[in-house]
Amino acid sequence: MTPTAGSPIGVFDSGAGGLSVLRAIRARLPNESTLYFGDQQHVPYGLRAMEQIQRLSETIARFLLARDVKIVVIACNTASAAALKFLRDKFPHVRFVGMEPAVKPAAERTRTGKVGVLATPATFQGELYASVIGRFANGVELYQSACEGLVQQIERGDLTGNETRRILHDALKPMAAKQVDVVVLGCTHYPFVIPLIQEIAGADVQVIDPAPAVARQVERLLEADRLKNASAALGTAEFFTSGDPSAFSDLLSLLLGETSAVKQARWSADLQTLSARNAY
Repeated sequence: MTPTAGSPIGVFDSGAGGLSVLRAIRARLPNESTLYFGDQQHVPYGLRAMEQIQRLSETIARFLLARDVKIVVIACNTASAAALKFLRDKFPHVRFVGMEPAVKPAAERTRTGKVGVLATPATFQGELYASVIGRFANGVELYQSACEGLVQQIERGDLTGNETRRILHDALKPMAAKQVDVVVLGCTHYPFVIPLIQEIAGADVQVIDPAPAVARQVERLLEADRLKNASAALGTAEFFTSGDPSAFSDLLSLLLGETSAVKQARWSADLQTLSARNAY
């Protein structure tokens, strides 16, 4: 089938973090329907090899395209770093929007010339991150932290607990000592702990969530392709997870404040296919 203006926007992440991007897309484009896939069976992607992330991403892209999505948003910094170019080469006629660490706006906003970046190890090691730094970080000192374990804490729904607080304290306090005044969120899970980040970092530190910029890019591409939905009706939302649908439903309630049916998609043993199950 050929996608139309009424076709959904496809969004995927290693887990629930991409819901922060979905939230921004739905806020900007409320009339668009969306189809979200969270690969909770394999979360986090940040510790996986690039080749495996590419294989997972290709299968997920095929899963979304089989459901007639009109654009695919890779709402995962790690998957974007590992697989965005790979997917564009694999599917040359499909529009893909990936995540890029917001180093450019951070460099423009900093007063001290010192910027903190919170991301996964795979994002820091990827060519995309190196390219962004090379293009936009001239004259700015960057301080990085992988915040190990933070993705898992958020996947558990622990946004304010002691362990989550410890991880962020260990990441942010050394940055504060260096007079960092802007913090870039390089993982789509991290916007869900912005209140805690702000509490630890202080009110004078700006925290940049890239999700609104991604939503704007999705809108621009849909307009360019004449695929923006002109309907006045609110769009629908469909959710899939490769993990526990009940647990994902609980995360939807916690992170987005809504309840929705969640379908399970099971991986084949060779990671080449995903098959959908009934909604929870």
